[in-house]
Parts: sequence; C-alpha cells; structure tokens
Amino acid sequence: MYVVPQKMNCFLVLLILLTLFLIAFSLSSEDDHHLVIVPQSPNLEIGTNFTATCVILNSTEVSADDLYWKLSENIVPKEQYTKINKTALNVTVLVTGEKLEWLYCLCKRDVGSLEKGTFIHGIALKKGYRPGKPENLSCMAVQEKHFISNAFRCQWDAVGQQSRDVSTLYQLNVDVTKIRAYNVTTREKHAQVDFVDSFPNHVILEVWVEAHNKLGTIHSEHLYKYADSFVKTNPPSNVQVTSEKSFTTSLLINWTHPIANVFLKLMYQIRYCQNGSQNWTYVPRDDTARDIQSFRLQNLNPYTVYVVQVCCKNHKKGYGYWSDWSTNATKRTPEDIPNKPDLWRIIAEGDGINQVQFICKGPLTNERITRFNIKVQDQRDKLKNGSLAPESIPINRSDSGPFTVLKQIRLADRESVKVFVTAVNSVGISAEESLVITEKACEPPPVRELRVRPDGGRLRLDWKPPHGTAVSEYVVEWISGDNTDWQRESRGTRHATIKGPLEKFVCYNVSVYPIYSGRVGKPATRAAYLEQGAPLEAPDVRLKGKPGHNEAELVWMEVPQTRLRGFITNYTVFYKGGTETREITVPADSTSCTLKSLRRNTKYDTWIQASTINGSTNSSKHSFTTLIYAPGEMEGIVVGVSFGFLFLIIVTMLFCVYKKDVIKENIWPRIPNPLESTIGNWSPDYPLKVETPKDNGLCGVSLLDVEVGDGKCMFEEDKASLALKKDKYLSEEHSSGIGGSSCMSSPRQSVSDSDEGGDMADTTASTVQYSSVVASNGYKGQTPNTQPKQAVFSRSESTQPLLDSEENPDTLLQECSRQSQRVPRGPRPTHTQRNGDIMEQQEELEPLDFCSLEEDCEQVTPTDSSYMPQLVGYRPQ
Repeated sequence: MYVVPQKMNCFLVLLILLTLFLIAFSLSSEDDHHLVIVPQSPNLEIGTNFTATCVILNSTEVSADDLYWKLSENIVPKEQYTKINKTALNVTVLVTGEKLEWLYCLCKRDVGSLEKGTFIHGIALKKGYRPGKPENLSCMAVQEKHFISNAFRCQWDAVGQQSRDVSTLYQLNVDVTKIRAYNVTTREKHAQVDFVDSFPNHVILEVWVEAHNKLGTIHSEHLYKYADSFVKTNPPSNVQVTSEKSFTTSLLINWTHPIANVFLKLMYQIRYCQNGSQNWTYVPRDDTARDIQSFRLQNLNPYTVYVVQVCCKNHKKGYGYWSDWSTNATKRTPEDIPNKPDLWRIIAEGDGINQVQFICKGPLTNERITRFNIKVQDQRDKLKNGSLAPESIPINRSDSGPFTVLKQIRLADRESVKVFVTAVNSVGISAEESLVITEKACEPPPVRELRVRPDGGRLRLDWKPPHGTAVSEYVVEWISGDNTDWQRESRGTRHATIKGPLEKFVCYNVSVYPIYSGRVGKPATRAAYLEQGAPLEAPDVRLKGKPGHNEAELVWMEVPQTRLRGFITNYTVFYKGGTETREITVPADSTSCTLKSLRRNTKYDTWIQASTINGSTNSSKHSFTTLIYAPGEMEGIVVGVSFGFLFLIIVTMLFCVYKKDVIKENIWPRIPNPLESTIGNWSPDYPLKVETPKDNGLCGVSLLDVEVGDGKCMFEEDKASLALKKDKYLSEEHSSGIGGSSCMSSPRQSVSDSDEGGDMADTTASTVQYSSVVASNGYKGQTPNTQPKQAVFSRSESTQPLLDSEENPDTLLQECSRQSQRVPRGPRPTHTQRNGDIMEQQEELEPLDFCSLEEDCEQVTPTDSSYMPQLVGYRPQ
C-alpha cells in the first residue's frame, strides 16, 4: 500500500518513455520476418469477437491467397477469413475460455527450407473479463482508549469474474473535504487508509473504490458522510445492577460513557433475561435514545436472577455502528408475596373411576415457595365443605421437575369437585386459585375447528370459540410421552404459539381447553410434529398362519410412537420371487396385507417400507414358500382317488358276481369227477358200423396188441421207458383213441413206443383222456373178440389227472407181473400185422352195448380175465 500524490511523478514519465522506445526497437528487429500479425499481444474480453490481420512484408513470392490461420492446434475455417489485399489477410475468432491460446499466421506454399521460418508468425491471446462495479462499500473507524483510531478500514463486494492472465486491481480513495486525498491499491476486497495526525472528527469524507484491469476501469458509488458516521465506540463500562427491597419487581442499572461527549454523543440499548435463559428481552429504544447513564427495569418477577447487558452508538439516526454488548451484570430481584399458582390437572381415565392429579407450576420458577395449601371440595356435599381444612403440601427442593404434584384423588365419572390452592413463602400467602372438575356428562363444549401446524420453528394453533358460552380463558396443553406442559391464553385469543421448548421428530398431542370461570370444558386435541423425518425403523412383517398355493397374508405391528419421527403416510409391501419384484401400497392404518397371484412352490422374500412426508425406511426381510397344492386340494385328490378305487372294487365285485361262471371257466377249468362221469360200455352185442378208413381218418387212434402170457416180456422191455411214458400220459395233446369217439375228437398226436414221445412230454394241457381195457384170453388190438366170452372196453371222458396205477410204476409193474402169468406168450405182431388185424376186425364188428362204469366194474372181474394197463401208448393211424 502506498500513497500517490495528485501530480504525476517525473520518474514515472521517464519509465513510460523508455517502454515506448523498447517496443519500437523490437518492431524494427523483426525485419527478417515476412509475416507480421497486428495487433501484438492483445488482451481480449471473453465472449467477444477478435479480428487479427496478417501482413506480408518484404516478399513477392507469396500473396494473401497462400496464407492460412491456426488457433492453437486447430486450423481456422476459411469462412472466417477476410482478404484485405494481396498482402493482408484478416481472421475473426470468438474468444472463449480463460486458458491462454496462440494464434498463428502461416504460408501454404513451399518457399524453401531457408526461408520457411520467416513465413510464420504467432501472437498470444490473453483472455479475461472486464472489471465489475464494486458494491456494498462500507468503512469503519473504531475507538482506541479514549479516542477514535487513525486507521480507516473499508471493505466492498467484488462483482464479476477474474482470470489469471487479466487480473483486477482495486484502489480505495478517501478525500477529506477536498483538502487531502488518500488512496491505496490492492488485489483484495478490503483496504485501510491511515489518516495523518488524528481522526478527522466533524468533517465530511468522500470515499469510493476504483476497479481496473487491462480491459477497462470502473468506479463504485461515492459515500459522502461525516467522519463520525463511520465510528464504532467501545461498549459502556462499569455496568452495575442494584436491587431494592421495596421494589420487588424492578432493578436499577447504572453505567459510564465509553467516550467523551466532545467527540461523540451516544444513545443506548438495554437487554435482559433470566439467568440461564437465552430469550433476551429488549428495552424499547425510544426509552433509551438519549444521553443517559442509568435506567430502571420494571415488571420483573420477584426473587429471580436476571442478566443485563448495555451497548451504544452515535445518537444521530443512521450514523455510526452499535458497539459490542457490555459484560454481563447479574442481580436477583427481592422476594415478594407469591403470585397466584398456575393450577392444572392430569386425568388418567379408567373404567368409570378416574385417577386425577392436581399439579402446579409457576411460583416455583420465580419465588421461594415453602409450601402449598390445597383443599378439595365435593360439589354435592355443601355441608361437609364448610368444615374442611386446607391440606399443607411441603415443597421438595430436590425435585427439579417442571411441576409439583399437589394431590391425587380417585374421581368417578358422575362426581364433581372443586380444588382451591394457595402458595406460601416467608413473605406471605398468595391469592387463591381454583379449578372445577365437573361431571363427565356435564362438561362444557370444546372449541371449534382447532388446527395445529409448524410455523417458524414453533407450533402455531388456530381455533374458534364455542357457541353461545362465555369463556374466561383458554389452557393450551401439549403432551409427549410422560412429559406434560401447558400455558394460559386470554379469553379473546384465537391464535397462539406454544412458548415452551419443543423437540424435532417428537409427536405432541396438543389440546385446547376452554375455562368457564374455573370450570374445565371438553378439550379439542390434535397430534402434531414440529418437524418430521424418516422413521427410525419399519415394522417387522411376518406371515399369518400358513401360506397358500397362490396367496399369503402378511401382518405387522405398528411402530412405537417414539420411533416414528413423523406421521405415516402409507406402507409399501414388497415381495420378490426369483428375479421379479412387486409392491403393494396400503394405507397408514393397515396392519395386514394379502399377497395374491403368487406362484406355486416358490420362495418369496418380503419386506415393508414405512413412509412419512420426509422419508422412508425399510424393514428386515421375511421369507416364505408357497404350497404346491391349495389347502384341501391334496385331501380332495386323496378322497377322490379313494372313492374311485372303492368304486372300481365295487364294480369288479359286481362283475365277478354276475360273471362268476365265465370267470370260473377261464381261471379254474372244470375237472369232472371220475366218480360222477358217464362211461360208455362197448359191447360186441352192438357192433359198430365199419367205415372205410381214409387218410388221416383214424386220427388220434391208438393200437394196443396184447397176447395172453406175453405181458412179462412186454413189461420187461418197456420198463426202461416207463417214466417217459408216464409223462406222455399226462400230455393234453394225447388221446386214448379207443372206440369210435377218438375219431370224433380233434386230431391229436398219439403216444407210441417210438422215440417221438420225448417231444410230446413237454406239452401239458388241462385234459387227459385215458382208457382201460379189460381183456380175456385171446384179446388182441381194439377189436372185440368174437368168441363167446366177451371182452369189455371202458372209456372215460374225464379230465381228471391219471390214476394211481399210472402215477406209480412200481405198483403197476407188480400188477402186470401177476397178470403175465395168466396171459399166454406168443409172437408179438408187427405194426403191419396189427394194422391188418384191425382192418379185418373192423369188418367183423357188430353193434356193441355200453354200460356204466359201475356195470363195467362188475364185468371186468372174471376169474380167467386179466387187466393190463396201457403202457405202450398210442400210435397215429
């Protein structure tokens, strides 16, 4: 900082001349270059267009058509060129950005390596902003000891932007009544001028700020004021507060002027508050706007500690600055008779019987109360009320609560009481305060259209009075949890602001009670928040019962009031199955929600979001899995299948009952009982009709050639094949072939003494035909003997398995052995001979007689006859 006189210094003039000489010398040294850009090193304003000219010097090899422009690394488009003549080319570019850039003029033609460097020229483009006009200029001179300081400090607000290449300088100018001028230059937004000798009291000062840079200069508004209008003095000194016993509601304040009246006349301002409070009360300025050194505070509370502060400034309006506040001066007001107690009640409603607490505040905050006297009167028992003595309630000083509980009683809904309370201290007894609790059915009407809303960091209430009733006052009560507070408003009040301390994010139940000469009316209540926020937590969602196959019911509990931090506007239920997330919005009073259209056998994650007007909070997740089948669906399927199976069983049983013969015939074939079978007896008395045999006509006929006495050899020869032939007898395909019935049956392969019977034994059937031959001497084949002694042939159509004689070969051999002794042995006829005999015998057949099995059994017992079982088998005819 320095001071520049009005006349220019000669040294500065010489410096300017020297600078001009150097510039001229530099231009003359550029004669070796053939391209020159004009202007040189310009300072440009950002946002404007800049035009430069490239001039060709001392060369005829190139013309303006051979030139082009580059801005930094970018070639400027030809549309921005302007040809002046053959040796000059203009370019116009828009100045943007604060960064330094170079503008080059170049030649397009190849002029040789030696001259190439002379056909290029560039200039630096320094960019910035014009200076803005300084605003809000203010200056101040402070007090030092008993005088005003010589330092004159000023500050202002800079307007506009500044760049690095084009900076702005500020010059503070102070002119003292055209006698002496002071100035100082700085880059900051504040400066200080030091007056010579002393501060110029009682004179006019002209003050302004000049802002200038390479792009321009601008001045601030000029201030024309007396010098003492810029003064800020020290606060008043020696501030003292005095209490007088005879004035229990006032305090006397005294102080000393900070500066002599010769230099400055002052006015004062006083403020006070109760000790520990930050709610200052200001004394009206009209009462202290004069040169005084004392003041009495009035209408204070007795026996209360107050803090007092004082400040001062120039007594002229609009001149000078207020000093800082003086140091705290503290004093307690004298003790006085207590004021009327602020009596109220708290009612806890029950089932017909209410708990009523009578509480009191007010006197405890500003008076040294020793006790309360309370008397409760029953409104119905007037006689008893006259003899009641007040009850004394001592004050517990260790109880620092907001109010004192005087008494608690039980009061029925149909009872009415009146309470009287007085406060007592060392000075005397306060005026009596009364409160009437009326019957619940007879309570006076409430206020109308109560509204509660936040306003400027407090809760504001608006209401309308009840119709047709005279209200003496109103009580505004606000409750938060277990905390209760109240304030009283006059009878003409329609709008009120809660004066007590309130917290953010806490719900208050605000009530307005009309008071009718001590009788408490019905309340009008509203819930309100001073400020709302997002809930601290959201309710935990859980599943009610079991989920269904496509729906589930969710329930949750309400969030505790202390965790809400605002009114819930709505709940949003989210549920996610797989990658799909859905949501349902439900009202704030809902505690359940049913999710529908869910997928079967799917796991879902669900959570709930609680929202207020200022935010939302999500709960923890709860998972469940839907069922595969709906409730009762599985039981229905099982019952349906069971009934279907039962129906099928019943139908099957009925079918078996009505078709038992068919089923029996297909599953269990009928096997005739041999004892009940009909046996045809073949007798020579009834000769058969002999027919000429045809090919395959004797199908299923077996030949049996037996000679008397030849049984031994026959049985011994076939003994080895006995087991095989036993199996062959069991085959279903074998037929006895005896008698005419064998030809009538289906063709069957007979069992013979050949080796073909091995294959036949593998086939079994349900029917085995068998026959028995009762032969006499001379029997051979199946042709009956023509001798007088008859031979009987018995045949059975039974399907019963073989007899014991055929199943036990040993027994059969013994029987055959005995019969072989009676049968004469002779030559065994060959197969051809037997066939011939059969044919001959068939021609001689006569009608045979048949008899039953029982008759046959009687005829088969001659003494000279022998029974030989058929062991050899049958041969096909």
